Amino acid sequence: MGCFLGSGWFCILMVSVSVKAQQMSSTKDHKPECLGNIVRLHVAAVLGNVNSIVNDSKVIELTPNLAAQCGFRYKFDRMGNAMLFASLLNCLAQSKDDKTLNLATQLRLHGKLMPVDYTCSYTWASREILCDDVYMEVSVRRTLPEIQSLSEQRAGARFSDPRGGAKAAASGYKMSKVVFSPSNKALRVDEVQRKGYAIANTPTRLVLRSPHGKEETYLQNVAGVPMKVLSTSIFFEQKWLVAQVDATVACPTQGSVTFTPELITWYLPRHIDPLFSSDAFTMLELYMGIDGKRLDKQEMAARKYSVSLMEVHVIVKIPVGAVGGYYKSHVQDNQYFSTYAIEPMLELLWIEEDSHEDTRYKVLFPITTPPVARPLLVLNYTPLDAVPEQALVFKLGTFNLDVELVNVTLSTGVLTVAECNARGFNVQEEMSEDNLSKSFSMAVPFMDPAVFHENRPEQGVTSFTLHLIYGLVVLPENMAFSHSASVNAILMNVVPHSISGVCDQENFYITVNYGNQAPLFEVMVGGWLLTAELAEQYVTEGESRITLTVPFSAPQTVFESIHASAVRSRLSVALLNPFTNVTMKDFTLGCTFHKRLTECFSNGTMTALAVKVESTPSLNPGQLTLTDRSCGPDYSDDRFAYFSFNVNSCGTTRKFIDDLILYENEISLPDKLKVKTASGLDDDYHLTVSCYYMINNTQSLAYHRKPCNNEPSAKTESQLLVVMRIATDASYKTFHQVEEYPVVRYLRQPLHIEVELTRSTDPEVELVLDHCWATLDKDRNSKPRWNLIIKGCEYPEDPYRVVFNTVVADSRVLYPSHFKRFEVHIAAFTGDVDELTDKIFVHCDVFICDPSSPVKGQCSGQCVNQNNSKRGQRQVKSTAEEPRLYISSGVIFLA
Repeated sequence: MGCFLGSGWFCILMVSVSVKAQQMSSTKDHKPECLGNIVRLHVAAVLGNVNSIVNDSKVIELTPNLAAQCGFRYKFDRMGNAMLFASLLNCLAQSKDDKTLNLATQLRLHGKLMPVDYTCSYTWASREILCDDVYMEVSVRRTLPEIQSLSEQRAGARFSDPRGGAKAAASGYKMSKVVFSPSNKALRVDEVQRKGYAIANTPTRLVLRSPHGKEETYLQNVAGVPMKVLSTSIFFEQKWLVAQVDATVACPTQGSVTFTPELITWYLPRHIDPLFSSDAFTMLELYMGIDGKRLDKQEMAARKYSVSLMEVHVIVKIPVGAVGGYYKSHVQDNQYFSTYAIEPMLELLWIEEDSHEDTRYKVLFPITTPPVARPLLVLNYTPLDAVPEQALVFKLGTFNLDVELVNVTLSTGVLTVAECNARGFNVQEEMSEDNLSKSFSMAVPFMDPAVFHENRPEQGVTSFTLHLIYGLVVLPENMAFSHSASVNAILMNVVPHSISGVCDQENFYITVNYGNQAPLFEVMVGGWLLTAELAEQYVTEGESRITLTVPFSAPQTVFESIHASAVRSRLSVALLNPFTNVTMKDFTLGCTFHKRLTECFSNGTMTALAVKVESTPSLNPGQLTLTDRSCGPDYSDDRFAYFSFNVNSCGTTRKFIDDLILYENEISLPDKLKVKTASGLDDDYHLTVSCYYMINNTQSLAYHRKPCNNEPSAKTESQLLVVMRIATDASYKTFHQVEEYPVVRYLRQPLHIEVELTRSTDPEVELVLDHCWATLDKDRNSKPRWNLIIKGCEYPEDPYRVVFNTVVADSRVLYPSHFKRFEVHIAAFTGDVDELTDKIFVHCDVFICDPSSPVKGQCSGQCVNQNNSKRGQRQVKSTAEEPRLYISSGVIFLA
């Protein structure tokens, strides 16, 4: 038989392709590959699009829509090499029984015909679904008796009457109409074909193919994955009978992919709802491949691919840059960008338990990462003494492999690469070690006319400078772009000026070294001339250098960005020639300063500091407000705005998270005050501020009134707060934050605990630990419990006694008497009780001791009642008359 696809298709098809190569490869180099229900063909060095078909030597334009309707797709790699994909059920395929399909055609390459002939054998599933980049196709096993094939196309015609496909013998069925769901739109077969669909029947199957983007397709969210769905019912009529065949296809969209700089993750639903009649099914096979070809486990491991069959999704993970894909160059506004492209394939085979019908589902899914800017750098490799090269040696990079250097523009004119090498520039293309990128190196002699010489006898040096413009092109699109650069070298016998710098958490420290030259320069600090008045604030002079100490928030600095607990600030310093104002040396230092921009107080007050950043040059901080536009800053200047508000005001939102309450507000600029920048974008500003409060954190103070023996000399009121922290190690420098709980400790790890009295500036006040113990529950009165500290001292009966650590003053600890630190061995909790689980809580009773009114003997210092400690069974006893505070830790997991 001839072509089994009838109306609108061609029995003899030739593909015409424009190419750059002048020499043809042999036929065996382009042997088609049978890959299940698709065929793949490689064609090298194709630099044009497939643009026509030939039917009996008559050239017919092959549009993208016609290619998709016919079941063909072609794609090109970064160098223009072509890969042609065809469905086995394409409009050229010929078959008698659907078990063996063959195709004989020719590719026209640069005016020459290359024969393509293949025969593929394939065992079909009950239903076959093929999701391609340009079309989606479904074929189902035909069970209707004696359905007449759609009429064959008359050879030599451009398009026959599409209604011929619905005609049939009087004794057989004929295809009458197609009903699309969910709209229930009914169309005649000729109308469906005129709309660009392919619909036909083979000896044993019914085939429906749709280019993407047809109006009858619709989007459906399946397990969080957006999918395109085409659902149809096809009706066949005989004189007294009407039969219906359902054909549905669903394919994933680009919304099913997520990207990180290192990883591509593709999600496909395990149960694609539109394709199932019930939830009972069995997954029989799962394969992953690239460019339509399956990969085995060893190949996937070598490429670091992974595919996982999860409860809801099939998840594919591909490292960016992995073998099988390629990097592609792009140019926008003369800026260089790069993407990574790869075409993974997923092939699934499942059977539905109710119908016992199997479905083979195959997706060819091209993925391209978002463009990433690739700033180009010129690296200067010229030796300081310029011996033995006597040339400027430099390299421009890095580029993807599809970039070529075309020419170089110098002050003396434009030179091709060949002309540069003839002139002695030694232009070379250098590949990276992994052969994934390249750069262009060049060595220009000092004596070349394009190199500018400047003799500086007062400094004892000669400078050599070359200004050039690289002319580059991206293949195969021939997208041209350029890059300007200046390269210089100085032959010297003196030590030049230099600038260096470091930061701490408060200041920039910039050092300007004179070398062995006189300081014949002016210093610019952040665009400000370093005058005598400014030098008094910042400068410390040395014998051969000056050091500038500049606070991170000084007017000369620039705020680059702000975060919840940090500010990124930048300071630029330049040395200017006082006679010419030419910059002799410049230096920029950016540092992150860890500062608490938001503070949360126990009385429900939040304070926040908003900082004007570099990206909002027109911002007036005084115009910033909270969510409630009536809540402005308490203080502002041209760089800062300070807000203080209650968590129940100014539009603050509240959210419950486990045992915490999260309060959030946003500092922003009212819409009416936003200023359009030169780029047309709003000079916008948004800063989210938040506070966490524990829902069940209760602090109690027991007291008993007694007559005052001494009249106080002064009276005041204050609120004191005791907090308990878990340190990360014995240095007590860093502590676990609220969001890090529960804290995990192993059996041989000690637990480092710090208790602090806050909101007190009286150095005479002392914090004393009276009792400390551990429980399995956050209820401090729960049983069982383990004593750690009894009446200020370690529990003597415990073989793993707590260890008190000395507290010394530092930048954080202003009053050591307000702190207590001790270590607890995890092994202390494993010997007494069988009910020990994997978590504990630590609780303490503490005294706050004032020398003017001490509490009995407890205020003589930590561990003064060692001899009075009760020995024996672990119990916690306290005296009701003694004033004390209670504090507990968060949950601690034992591992």
